[in-house]
Amino acid sequence: MPARRAHIAGYITAVAVCFALGMLAGWNRLAGRVDNQAYDLLSKPVASEGEAIVVAIDEPTLRAFGERPQIRNIVSMTLEKISAARPTAVALDVILGGYSDQAQDARLEAALKTTPNLILGCLVDSDGKWEDPAPRFRSAAAAIGHVHYEADQSDGVTRQLALETVYANERRWAMALETFRVSRNAEILESPDDLEVAHTRIPAARQDSTRPMFIRYAQSIPVISAAKLDQHLGELEGKTVFLGITALSMANDRLKIPTGATIPGVTVHAHAYETLRRGAFLTDASSTVILSICLALAAATGLLFAFFSGWTAYISVLPLLALPLYLPGLFLEQDTVFPIVAPTAVAWLCFAGSATYQHFIVRGTLRRTESDKARYQEAIHWAAHEMRTPLTAIQGSSELMSRYKLPEEKRGELSAMINSESKRLSRIIQTFLDVERLAEGQMELKKEVFPASAVVDTCMARVAPIAERKNIALTLDTPVDGTLTGDRELMEYALYNLLTNAVKYSPPETHVRVLSATKGHELSLSVQDEGIGMDAKELKSIFKKFYRTKRAELSGEAGTGIGLSIVQQIVTHHGGRIGVTSTPGKGSCFTMVLTVQNAEALSR
Repeated sequence: MPARRAHIAGYITAVAVCFALGMLAGWNRLAGRVDNQAYDLLSKPVASEGEAIVVAIDEPTLRAFGERPQIRNIVSMTLEKISAARPTAVALDVILGGYSDQAQDARLEAALKTTPNLILGCLVDSDGKWEDPAPRFRSAAAAIGHVHYEADQSDGVTRQLALETVYANERRWAMALETFRVSRNAEILESPDDLEVAHTRIPAARQDSTRPMFIRYAQSIPVISAAKLDQHLGELEGKTVFLGITALSMANDRLKIPTGATIPGVTVHAHAYETLRRGAFLTDASSTVILSICLALAAATGLLFAFFSGWTAYISVLPLLALPLYLPGLFLEQDTVFPIVAPTAVAWLCFAGSATYQHFIVRGTLRRTESDKARYQEAIHWAAHEMRTPLTAIQGSSELMSRYKLPEEKRGELSAMINSESKRLSRIIQTFLDVERLAEGQMELKKEVFPASAVVDTCMARVAPIAERKNIALTLDTPVDGTLTGDRELMEYALYNLLTNAVKYSPPETHVRVLSATKGHELSLSVQDEGIGMDAKELKSIFKKFYRTKRAELSGEAGTGIGLSIVQQIVTHHGGRIGVTSTPGKGSCFTMVLTVQNAEALSR
């Protein structure tokens, strides 16, 4: 369970980091451009039938008025014809500032006054001030509206229109909005979140003194050349007319729209008007919705990899990776603009993070499995090595007793040996199990209190017969003081192993010494021999499992190389440390440093 909780916590951490990176990837200028391009691909033009008609002052119109056409004369003549056709409203996308030709201005003023529901254009000049129509012209208009657009700064595509624009503390509504209001003979009711005109609610919240509205472009807006207006006057009755300059030689407002086409500004106003007329508005998905969906994608991806692995997880996550590509289209069907970058980045980054984390978990599990396998093999080798001696003694003694008729006294000795070696074998098995449980962290050390001298005396007594057979002197050079706390059997095993190694790898007629020194609460127990010794390179690996020096292998002595690693483990688990010094051909000295209590501390 703790391992499972650790894995889940790891997945949560990996997914949280990837989620944060995905959200950061989705909220920057480059991501905005990608989101806009996705919107352009998904947005489809709506039906063309509507109220708006564009009357264009195009190249044929300019040619019809001679080499140096006068725009105001063209506007005057065109308005006179439009007025006769009885349209619902007329929006003039031409800025009518001051002028010097009185005759032209007088004719224009007269034409403006006869035009029903006239909306004139205004804009902000280079000085940051509103350039409104001249007073004589403005008095003839039902309203004025600004002709600014909301072209995206990153790619120049006009997707939105600023319904409200404020400069120099003066506000102007957009020409399309004013035209819609005048055609409906209504007022504009406003709140911070929306506008309402003739019971049409426009979801355009105020943002930095502006109210952006998505323009839903129609398949086409009817366009009539002013030069051929006489042939189409009947088409203007009851319609809303947008009159403006479309000739490339004079117009400077050719605008790119989401479909990829480039159209004149006056046509954009007509499309914006039709958007208002239809009342089917697009809105941006709220940050809460975007965040919730991204969180759901991240959580789902993390859970799949937390509970599944391999191809099952990879196949299961495919729908989550594809979903962000479909979400913008699904939302657009509900009149909502949803980003594509943020959820896609979150889904793919969380997929990569979860898959990578799972990969390392699998590798870690594999390493632990291989380590466990190796450890059990080591343990079996160690047990076989340690059990060989008592089993040989038991086998040999029982064979003698069964094969030969021995005196009662000899049979008693052999029986005693079998009993002694059987008990020794039992202790070895118990020590083996204890060491295994100790290695896995499943065993709590015994908390016995015992004299350190008793451990030394017991081990030296057990090793003495082995030393005598090789004629090796075994001595305790200094008395052992202090009391140890822990597992006496394990401590005996550790010291016994050091002593048997010293005797095993020392030539006959040498000396093995046990030295002790107490400093404060630390007892140093050293086993010093005059054996084969080791060089500096071998000392670095001497406590590794299965490691044996070349001299040890050449000595002919049997061994597995596991004993010293177990000694180190026992000493470490008792809160001590072990070290070794050695010189090739002169011997080695292994020192265990253990925490002890002196007699005075115990008496207190």
